[in-house]
Amino acid sequence: MMRKIEVFGTGCPNCRKTEQIIRQAAASMGWVDGEQYVVEKVQKPQEIASRGVLATPGVAVDGVLKSSGRIPSYGVVREWLEE
Repeated sequence: MMRKIEVFGTGCPNCRKTEQIIRQAAASMGWVDGEQYVVEKVQKPQEIASRGVLATPGVAVDGVLKSSGRIPSYGVVREWLEE
């Protein structure tokens, strides 16, 4: 099953760090980008707000908002991906 991971933010350093952590966690699980998962960046402010993200960075996994307004830890991201 392909996991869809969305990173909400306009490209700030915290958003880029969040994406980096997600990719590291997925790679540590042996996942290949484009096969087991895909990371999509949501950068338009209107779309970010419409998804309930009030502060960036935000992360959704398979359409479920997991985090908003903070950089998630590597361990937390692994837990999300293992669900």
